Amino acid sequence: MNLFSTTPTQRQLAFGLLILRIALSAVFIIHGGQKLFMMGPGGTAGMFSQMGIPAASVFGPIITFLEPLAGVCVLLGLLTRVAGLAIACDMLGAILTFHIHHGFFVPMGIEFVMMNCAAGLALAALGAGPISIDHAIARRRAER
Repeated sequence: MNLFSTTPTQRQLAFGLLILRIALSAVFIIHGGQKLFMMGPGGTAGMFSQMGIPAASVFGPIITFLEPLAGVCVLLGLLTRVAGLAIACDMLGAILTFHIHHGFFVPMGIEFVMMNCAAGLALAALGAGPISIDHAIARRRAER
């Protein structure tokens, strides 16, 4: 393995994207599951309202369903580019409406949310890679 190579092999790319997908999906399945199963859409909207997020009654229910669904899609590698973009938009909204007012560092700063946004954008740009349902569908379509 060349430590200074700028071009990954197909195998390295496949496993790198899989690792990224597993980590990002865990965050969104767990956080989104908390919103969906513990707080519910109304509870999420209430939390957003207390945080000063505009249109909390609209965005609360949307995010309640978007986060766990996008997390599952990313894990499976299904509609990964769309799910990655949805996650990036979710995180950008969180940054601009709440986290930016609390500096850089966690627990309330932008650093964790920014990394989730970047990971979502990376998956939107690169796709799921060869270890995914997206890849299997694309391969099957190409064989027709």
